[in-house]
Amino acid sequence: MKSSVSTSSRSASNRRTRAGGRRLVIVESPAKAKTIKGYLGPEYVVEASVGHIRDLPNGAAEVPAKYKKEPWARLGVNIEKDFEPLYVISPDKKAQVTKLKQLLDDADELYLATDEDREGEAIAWHLKEVLQPKVPVRRMVFHEITPQAIRNAVENPRELNLRLVDAQETRRILDRLYGYEVSPVLWKKVMPKLSAGRVQSVATRLVVQRERERMAFRPAEYWDIEGVFEAPGRGSAGEPASFTARLVAVDGRRVATGRDFDSTGQLKSSAETVLHLSQEAARALAAALEGVTFEVRAVERKPYRRAPYPPFRTTTLQQEASRKLGYGPQRTMQIAQRLYENGYITYMRTDSITLSETAVNAARAQAEQLYGREYVPDTPRRYSSKVKNAQEAHEAIRPAGDTFRTPAQTGLTGEDFRLYELIWQRTVASQMKDATGHSVTVRIGARTRDGRDVEFSATGKIIDFHGFMKAYVEGSDDPDAELDDRERRLPVMTEGDSLRVIRLEAEGHTTKPPARYTEASLVKELEEREIGRPSTYASIIGTIFERGYVFKKGNALVPTFLAFAVTELLERYFGRLVDYDFTAKMEDDLDRIARGEAEAVPWLKKFYFGAPGEELEGLKELVTDLGEIDAREVNSFPVGNGIVVRVGRYGPYLERDGERVNLPPDMAPDELTVERAEELLARPTGERVLGTDPQTGHQIVAKEGRFGPYVTEVLPDKGKPRTASLFKSMSLDTVTLEDALKLLSLPRLVGVDPETGEEITAQNGRFGPYLKKGNDSRSLESEDQIFTITLEEALELYRQPKTRGRGRAAAGSPLRELGADPETGKQIVVKDGRYGPYVTDGETNATLRQGDDAATITLERAAALLAEKRAKGPSTRKRATRKNAAKAS
Repeated sequence: MKSSVSTSSRSASNRRTRAGGRRLVIVESPAKAKTIKGYLGPEYVVEASVGHIRDLPNGAAEVPAKYKKEPWARLGVNIEKDFEPLYVISPDKKAQVTKLKQLLDDADELYLATDEDREGEAIAWHLKEVLQPKVPVRRMVFHEITPQAIRNAVENPRELNLRLVDAQETRRILDRLYGYEVSPVLWKKVMPKLSAGRVQSVATRLVVQRERERMAFRPAEYWDIEGVFEAPGRGSAGEPASFTARLVAVDGRRVATGRDFDSTGQLKSSAETVLHLSQEAARALAAALEGVTFEVRAVERKPYRRAPYPPFRTTTLQQEASRKLGYGPQRTMQIAQRLYENGYITYMRTDSITLSETAVNAARAQAEQLYGREYVPDTPRRYSSKVKNAQEAHEAIRPAGDTFRTPAQTGLTGEDFRLYELIWQRTVASQMKDATGHSVTVRIGARTRDGRDVEFSATGKIIDFHGFMKAYVEGSDDPDAELDDRERRLPVMTEGDSLRVIRLEAEGHTTKPPARYTEASLVKELEEREIGRPSTYASIIGTIFERGYVFKKGNALVPTFLAFAVTELLERYFGRLVDYDFTAKMEDDLDRIARGEAEAVPWLKKFYFGAPGEELEGLKELVTDLGEIDAREVNSFPVGNGIVVRVGRYGPYLERDGERVNLPPDMAPDELTVERAEELLARPTGERVLGTDPQTGHQIVAKEGRFGPYVTEVLPDKGKPRTASLFKSMSLDTVTLEDALKLLSLPRLVGVDPETGEEITAQNGRFGPYLKKGNDSRSLESEDQIFTITLEEALELYRQPKTRGRGRAAAGSPLRELGADPETGKQIVVKDGRYGPYVTDGETNATLRQGDDAATITLERAAALLAEKRAKGPSTRKRATRKNAAKAS
């Protein structure tokens, strides 16, 4: 009967739709809804779900009353009932769900037009489950938001893909189990409010492991000789007369270079095959070559060919935007989302590098129009993804439409323009011809005055036809790397030519530790190791910043000692969960579930309960016995000379024989040498007795505290002592009893306002010195004014209009002027405000972050901070909510 009613209702609905019924289209975002609404007729109502409408409960407050006493309520997953999830409508989405239900009441057909990936498919399924539509439901999918693409999507709907839904649900349950079971271990053994996650913990481990390699690294010094030579009579127009060559061999033995040394500073090869030159030996060899004859021994020419780079997928766009534009992955994805929703580019979360036939034709046509027919190959280029388990059959990220708009034709500005231009350039270049040319290697030989045979080498590259490089050249993560379009021209030489020596100079080199990850190179590493989904990398990197696991120095990601403690614990007691291969295999298994090759419930049971036959411990067993975890041990890292770094509840500190000192928050672990640790410990940090307060008889001491140095009194009982922070001009080793008593006397009564009768006091607060009259406060210019300002001066200050926030600081002189913001064109300056140093362009302010220094911050870094602040929009005050568990990644 139920089936009959459903069929009858569906038939009636179809008749109404054909007769011009009303159709409800649901997308994720309001911006997307606005764009699509403009492409559809009045019979369509387009509304946004505003992301996910329901999820697993985020804390006990969201668990429905009837489930609160269930043992699995905290998890939101019924472990004993085949991992059945408990979904609840998010509190902030209830009003939107009500609105969608009201719109559905007036609709004859429902189109679920969420993104065509696993997450989008899951959102569509949740909408259907919550709204319980009694009208026909269509799944509407598209890869770009253009009039033609939207019309095609409406005319060619499909059914919900329940395999994708199942795979996404399995991921969500897996991440909940991981995060809610492992994170509490970190709270108990390391620090409250930390989180562990399937991908974030592995990403953190990668950054920590690279820092360990840097800490273990020992530099090696090696020398060689650089020579500048001239080929007499060979220089001509466009060709240099002189060139540089480097010593490569002595008596047939190859001269050691940086790649010949391991991380401990030792040669990888035996001394018989590689010659390690010292400073003394290199200089003696250079001296022995003075006045000798050099000649060309060999000239080797090879053809050079470079094919264009494929169009962007999610990760390569993030990497290239970081290299060329200085954008982090989150910022890149925010801009790309905006471009997609407003119809400028195709869907930006994709593993694919393929282009549709229309896109190929559009790119070829634009390349021919802009660069000429000779730059376009006879047959179109086809690209296929090499990414394992590439998700869905999306296109690459490209300009939207059947014909491409040049960046100038879009009307875009600022960061939107720059990212669109990058995508447009890469797409057009992908359909252009190879760059061709030739490379040349020249070997130059001579004999020293004492009979040793030496050989120098020089290489050159000439690009005869630039091909795709006319449109685009890829950047590099290595600032010293040579880009593809760089030419190195050598004079035309032939074997036997004599060369004139212009200069011979011994040069020393030192091996460098492995470079820290940047956001771009970490994305690349995660993808190459097949860890996690590329579409989640931006949020993962954002999470490890928010948790305090990493901070930035320039573009480099530096792990904190907190990250070391978390990684140490996870490696030691949950090694399988942060094993790179195991995490990659989990991704494989989840993809098998998406393809219907594996079942979700058996897989989850094996992960959570283990596989007895395989002697594989499950997650439940791993988190059950925490007694064996020695919290002090996992939070301790020896430095040397008996000094240990310990990670406490309030941050890292050094300890030796009971003596402690806090570590600077921006100290990179590889910079903490024994010498630096001794220097920090030598600073006055303990309790220093200053004397006795003559009025109270209490002892006055100076101490180093969590928030900096301060003075306090020692009371005979358990009362609350007076305390006061030292002024910025004071230090622990120089503060006197007189200074301390003045500080402890604060707040100072300046006088009484004759008009209001209110007292005016001078005080020193968290954000600096200020006056206070009732609830009205005014900042003072210096700490000394606290003790010197008169009542008349205070009243005059109160008569001035009050400036809010950083207004007073902004009126002062900037600490540094950095230059014009590449996005707004406005001048960026560094200023010192109530909350510390910040950068501003006059409209937007951004506080410097951990690792940023007001004295050294660059224009590029400042512009990036301001762009991120603008992208977040104006801040809104929210009531604090207590989260019972950290969100897993």
